[in-house]
Amino acid sequence: MKLRWSRLRAALPAVALALGLTTATPAAASPTVSSGWNDFSCKPSSAHPRPVVLVHGTFGNAIDNWVGLAPYLVARGYCVFSLDYGQLPGVPIFHGLGPIDASAQQLATYVDQVRAATGSGKVDLVGHSQGGMMPRVYLKFHGGADKVHTLVGLAPDNHGTTLSGLTKLLDLFPGAKQYLDKFTPGLTDQATGSDLLNRLNAGGDTVPGIHYTVIATRYDEVVTPYASGFLNGPDVHNVMLQDLCAVDLSEHVAIGTLDRIAFHETANALDPAHATPTTCASAAS
Repeated sequence: MKLRWSRLRAALPAVALALGLTTATPAAASPTVSSGWNDFSCKPSSAHPRPVVLVHGTFGNAIDNWVGLAPYLVARGYCVFSLDYGQLPGVPIFHGLGPIDASAQQLATYVDQVRAATGSGKVDLVGHSQGGMMPRVYLKFHGGADKVHTLVGLAPDNHGTTLSGLTKLLDLFPGAKQYLDKFTPGLTDQATGSDLLNRLNAGGDTVPGIHYTVIATRYDEVVTPYASGFLNGPDVHNVMLQDLCAVDLSEHVAIGTLDRIAFHETANALDPAHATPTTCASAAS
């Protein structure tokens, strides 16, 4: 048993990192005005009447995850906001580790703050990894369906992830899953077949009135299989990044932090009436 536990401890960092590491560069842990976003004096325009709330992934935070996409959207006239959620006591910078249901309640509070500040009835949500799935908990169980117009998920783990089999290691070592449940429940909530995901997806993937877009990448090494991020239901647009640009090699981290082709398709999802074709050339737009 001692040998087995030593092997598990060696595997846990890989499991944790695979469950959605979104950045390796630490930055401010709390939302601040940065390059024009998180500005609570921003008032949405008639062209973009809904503020956009960005929801980071596991081990991410309100700044690091969005140094690419947030300025991209601000430059296109959106009021953009981002929050920290899923914080654990004594763990700075790296968030999204707490219970996902509690994180969804944090998102509910933040959305209400954004709506009050901007005077907007509804917001649009854009999330990366866990941040593309967790808002669905908010929509289904915490009153979000009446406050959200569009949800865009960048490599979300909507039906969980097998982590290419890594999470199966947890079943081989008695007590291992309980250890992770106690200290990092936001990780085990994302494993395929978790109680949280079973409850979330029971009765259908979507709720009425929300416009859903999922943008996945064939090279996702975290959400495995990558197609598990796709949703089924009305008003769902599932997009494979490589169908837009066959030579795009972005994997799980890059699709949410760097990839301007994914950013362009996100902008299309937020404003479909003025959408333009997303191609390899979108990387230069």
